[in-house]
Amino acid sequence: MAQRERLTESGIGQPVRRKEDFRLLTGKGCYSDDFNLPGQVYAAMVRSPHAHARIAAIDCADALATPGVLAVLTGSDVVAAGVNSIPHSTGPVHPPDIALPNHDGSKHYVSPHLPLPTDKARFAGEVVAMVIAESVHTAKDAAEQVRIDYEPLPPVTDSIAAVRPESPRLWEDARSNVCLDAQVGDAAATQNAFARAAHVVRLETWVQRVMGVPMEPRAALGVYDLASARYTLYTGNSGVVRQKLQLAKVFDVPNNAVRIVAKDVGGNFGTRNPLYPEYVLVLFAAKRLGRP
Repeated sequence: MAQRERLTESGIGQPVRRKEDFRLLTGKGCYSDDFNLPGQVYAAMVRSPHAHARIAAIDCADALATPGVLAVLTGSDVVAAGVNSIPHSTGPVHPPDIALPNHDGSKHYVSPHLPLPTDKARFAGEVVAMVIAESVHTAKDAAEQVRIDYEPLPPVTDSIAAVRPESPRLWEDARSNVCLDAQVGDAAATQNAFARAAHVVRLETWVQRVMGVPMEPRAALGVYDLASARYTLYTGNSGVVRQKLQLAKVFDVPNNAVRIVAKDVGGNFGTRNPLYPEYVLVLFAAKRLGRP
């Protein structure tokens, strides 16, 4: 009885009144679109309509001729500037996690991930060009003027079909579309347990193609300060430390040369934690143009 009273007095098990509602309902929240700096310009992304297609050519002439357009950036600009691939981990990276080596002893294939591809689009909606203009409307209009010559390649939309040896590969230098194929635990003990079981149930299942969808779209404001050679990214995310370290690798700068400012986040189910290409691109463009 005394223990229960102490728990009640401490607040455990009691409803917690929300504290943020008044600020948000009265328009005092700060999301990505609420970050504004003097002289900032706007970017619109040109995205691939194809799930798998080679990029034969990109014609930016009409877009660049649009009044108010400052630049159109493509994968060749990213490569020429020495921007590195976005780092990715193919397995658990924390000490308590179980190691997942490929069962055949091969290394995990880590695909290169430039913020703008130079060879082909590998999923529908992948950013293939970036248009920067004085206004968001001009950027969007000019993005429709970018002409891209695609050579469609066979796509594979079924995960079981994708692992077959004869399936088209997303990455030609990879052995297959399989990145990780691991087995953990004691195989012999597991087989013995099944052999002794009174009943054995077999179930085939898969992870469905669902994910968290935040209310706030993916957006960011990038700033580069020439005097301090420091990048600052304003965005709504929950992985500031992870993204800071990854951005430092992308731009090949010390960790303290990258700063991330995140305030309110329009929902997060893990989808706000990774480093997306758009975050790299707004910082890259900010340095290139000398404007936020």
